[in-house]
Amino acid sequence: MASTLLRILTKTHNFTITTAPILTRTCHSHTVTAKPNRRFNNNLFSRISPLGVDTSLVPVLDKWVQEGNQLEETELQRIVRDLRSHKRYSQALQVSEWMRNSDLQFSVGDRAVQLNLIGRVRGLEAAESYFNSLSDEDKIDKIYGSLLNCYVREGLVDKSVSHMQKMKEMGFATRALNYNDLMCLYKSSGQSEKVPEVLSDMKKNGISPDSFSYRICMKAYAERSDLSSMESILQEMKSQPNITMDWISYSAVANIYIKAGLKEKALIYLKKCEEKISKDAVGYNHLISHYASLGNKDEMMRLWGLQKTECKKHINRDYITMMGSLVKIGELEETEKLLTEWESSCHRYDFRVPNVLLIGYCQKGMIENAEELLRDIVKRGKTPVPSSWSIIAAGYLDKDNMEKAFECMKEALAVQAENKLWKPKPSLISSILNWVRDNRNVDEIEAFEKSLKNVIPENKET
Repeated sequence: MASTLLRILTKTHNFTITTAPILTRTCHSHTVTAKPNRRFNNNLFSRISPLGVDTSLVPVLDKWVQEGNQLEETELQRIVRDLRSHKRYSQALQVSEWMRNSDLQFSVGDRAVQLNLIGRVRGLEAAESYFNSLSDEDKIDKIYGSLLNCYVREGLVDKSVSHMQKMKEMGFATRALNYNDLMCLYKSSGQSEKVPEVLSDMKKNGISPDSFSYRICMKAYAERSDLSSMESILQEMKSQPNITMDWISYSAVANIYIKAGLKEKALIYLKKCEEKISKDAVGYNHLISHYASLGNKDEMMRLWGLQKTECKKHINRDYITMMGSLVKIGELEETEKLLTEWESSCHRYDFRVPNVLLIGYCQKGMIENAEELLRDIVKRGKTPVPSSWSIIAAGYLDKDNMEKAFECMKEALAVQAENKLWKPKPSLISSILNWVRDNRNVDEIEAFEKSLKNVIPENKET
């Protein structure tokens, strides 16, 4: 009988039989195990996590097994979940398909996740094809729900409603998630008035709304400036025995009041939000952003200090939030201090952090300061991402300094390899390209147009 390890490698990758004899294997129904290799004290997740988004994970998975390491479904499921949470969908799909082609158990839940990933990575047609390829036995509620999510993500109202109706008829519309998907679709498609109808239908069908159900409904009422109905939904939410009011819900209510210009009511819910945060750094970030919207620097600084005390560490996301909030209220000097603080402690230079200050300078018309800052960072041996130069190019464009805008855009294109997914704003490219065609010689025009082909489709060039 062929070993589990050999079958995994031959099914998931072009593994040749000549390499198989060097491996020692044992078979288990839910675990792939080879002879333990004590030289490796790390885990598979620690190998995958730092890899670039363009890296194929199949060789990494193959090598892990070849080295004689244990592999379980739960670890791969955790990796897929983490990759999805970081929007590394293509890599998540690679792991999911590797798992499916192995001898590990691949549950219906795993299939539902894979269906959703196929929709994200390969498109709706591929997702529908995958759905149709499944047996009727495998097409349970989670599979139907996953396809519904694909339709919702594509903004297909009619198809989503029709699919949801079919789920109801089959007894598959049994989770709040399905109704939440439909409410999100109506809200995003400008049909907020239909959101409360879905909530009512949900309750009529015996499905208990969750916190997200109530939040999306409150936001729908707020979009229509119906704060009275919003507050009624809030009271209903508070009265539900299955729902615990958390900081996320209070934050959502505070944000509604902030947008409505009701500062006093907003402050009440910001205090409630703070009481629920505990040691959640994301919660502090939300609070800081809300107080920035109110222009309250003192509360922002107080919460930033609390966050440093209560949370284990400050990560890039936290600095980006705080710096962005300071920029929002025009506190560029404080933002500069925070950038210096971050630079003194960061382990990896993440250009999203200084980009916040670059944007702040450009919004204030201080384009020269922005360029000086970026060139200083380059002098210190850091290679910018293209968006950093693009921010400054846009700033010069706003000041009608096309010479400098062109120069900075060339810098952005020169470091495009640092972020292959970067796409500059079409309006920015169009303005610079038109200027180049009117003011530069043929060689420069051709060189610039050639460099653009990697970032914009050929038929989009103007």
